Amino acid sequence: MIYPVPRIHPAGDAAALVEVGDEISEEAHERVRGLDAALASARSSGRVGGGANGIIETIPAYASLLVQYDPAILTFGALAGELLAFAGTARAVPRPATRLHEIPVVYGGEYGPDLDGVAAAHRLAPEQVVALHSEAIYTVYMLGFAPGFAYMGTVPEAIATPRLETPRIEAPAGSVGIAGQQTGIYPQASPGGWRILGRTGVSLFNPHREPPALLQAGDRVRFVPASAEAAGVREGAKTRPALPSAPGGAVEVLSPGALATIQDLGRPGYQHAGVPVSGAMDPFALRAGNLLVGNQPSDACVEITLAGAAFRFWEDAVIALTGADLGCVAHTPDLPNWDIPLWTPCYLRPGSWIEFRRPVWGCRAYLSVAGGIAVAPVMGSRATYLRGGFGGYAGRALAAGDLLPVGPARSDAYMLIGHEPEEPLHLPPYAPDPTVRVVLGPHADRFADDSVSALLTEGYAMSPQSDRMGLRLRGPALKRRAGGEMLSAGTALGAIQVPPDGQPIVLMTDRQTAGGYPIIATVLRDDIPLLAQCVPGEATVRFRAVPATRDA
Repeated sequence: MIYPVPRIHPAGDAAALVEVGDEISEEAHERVRGLDAALASARSSGRVGGGANGIIETIPAYASLLVQYDPAILTFGALAGELLAFAGTARAVPRPATRLHEIPVVYGGEYGPDLDGVAAAHRLAPEQVVALHSEAIYTVYMLGFAPGFAYMGTVPEAIATPRLETPRIEAPAGSVGIAGQQTGIYPQASPGGWRILGRTGVSLFNPHREPPALLQAGDRVRFVPASAEAAGVREGAKTRPALPSAPGGAVEVLSPGALATIQDLGRPGYQHAGVPVSGAMDPFALRAGNLLVGNQPSDACVEITLAGAAFRFWEDAVIALTGADLGCVAHTPDLPNWDIPLWTPCYLRPGSWIEFRRPVWGCRAYLSVAGGIAVAPVMGSRATYLRGGFGGYAGRALAAGDLLPVGPARSDAYMLIGHEPEEPLHLPPYAPDPTVRVVLGPHADRFADDSVSALLTEGYAMSPQSDRMGLRLRGPALKRRAGGEMLSAGTALGAIQVPPDGQPIVLMTDRQTAGGYPIIATVLRDDIPLLAQCVPGEATVRFRAVPATRDA
C-alpha cells in the first residue's frame, strides 16, 4: 500500500528513513524520486535545516528514502518536520527513459546452487523456475548493496522466495539471485542472502567508466538462459576491470601483516549507485593521526589490522601512530630498537623501519605520514574498497614490496615532533568489551518485545568472521514478529540488521548501501570507533539505548 502520510523513523543519530509505502510499484517509487528531487533542490538553495545545509547524502529505494545528515547541524526532530513538509508538496517524478538489456545467464548446477531448493519450495521443476524467471521483463528501481547492484522487480509470484535464513559468507561475482519479488545480480563477490539461481559474466561496474554502473534506474532487463560459455562465465577469470598500477614511493611495505590497506575518510556521494563510503574503520584515529603530523583531516594513511606489519622509510619522515596499540617497534640507524609511543608525532631517518610485533589492545592501528599517502584518488577518494577492487593501492590490500608515495609535508612538520596537539585529543572510551549506544529503529517494531530487551541487556560475542563490511555477533536470537519479506532500503553506518536466524550483524564502513533485513537499532556515529577496535573472536559487545536527538 501507499501511506497517506510518509512514516519517518530514526536510523541512528545521523540518518532518518522515510517510508512512503510497503510495495514495489511505479507509484511508490515516483513518490520517492519526487521527495529526493525536492530535497536536492532545497539543499542547493540552502533551505534545509533553517538555512543550514545539514543533509549529507540520500539513498533512494523502492518505497523509501534514507536521509543522512550532520547531527551537529540538524536534529532528528527538526529534520522529520521538514521532511513531512517536503513530502506534502513534492511532485512525483516518473522514471527516466528505458533501455532494455538482455543478460545471458547459466542457470542451476554449481552456478545456481539454490535453483533446486526454490523449485522444491514451489512444487515446480527447476526448468519451470528458469522459464518463469527468464520470461519476465524487470524494471531497475534502484542501485544499492554493492557498486552496480541493481534491484529489479517484480519476480513472478509463483517463484517469489524469501532470503536465506543465514546469509552466505560470499556469493560469487555475477550471481543472479532472487529475494521475495526482487531479483538482482551480484557485481562483485560479496556476502549476501539472496537465493542464487544462476550466474552471468557480464561486467556490471567499472569505476573508470562513466557512468560506472551498466544498469541504471529505469532500465529494463531480460535474463536469457545460456551456456556457461555464452554467458561469459569462466572459472578463474578476472571479474574486475584492469586497474592502473600504483606508483612507487618513499615508504616500502616489508610485510602487510594480517591486513593493511590505504584509507581516508571515504567517498560519500555515490551511495545511490551502490558504492559504499568505505574509509577508516576508526575515523577518529585517522583524523587524530593526520592532525598530529600536520595533514588535512581527510588525508590518506595506512590502516593496519592486528600484528605482523612492517614498513621501511627511504626518506625523512614525520609519522604518528593512532588507534590500537599493536606493539610497534622502530629500528633506526642510531637506535636499533625503541617503542614508538601512540598519539605522538615521531621522526624517522632514511633507512629506518618499523614493525608491529603483537597486539597489546585493540584491533586497528593507523600509520599517518606527514604529507599523506599520495596514491591517485578514485571517485574522489583514496580509500581502498577491497570487494570492489578499486581505490587505495591498485584496488587491493598492501603486499610486501609495495612502494607507497608520500605527498609534500607541511613546511613546519618537523616542529611537531614530540609535541602535543594545540587542542587536546579526547580519546573515545576504547575497551576490549565495550558498551555502545544505539538508537532503536528504524524497524524495532518488527521485533518481539523480549528480543528488544535481550539486545539491550545481554552480551553479544563478536564472531571471527567479522570484517570491514559487518561485525557478526552471536548471542540470544532476536525474533521478529509475524510478517512477510521486507522491501530493501538504504542502510546507515552502524545499522544492526537481523537475518532470519536472529543473529545480529553491525554494518560498518564497507557495508552494503541498501539491504532487506530489518534493522532493530543503529549505533551512534561517535561509538563506531569502539566497535572498530574490538578483536573478532575475543570481544563481547553490549548495547544501551539513547534518544535519536543527542541533546534530548
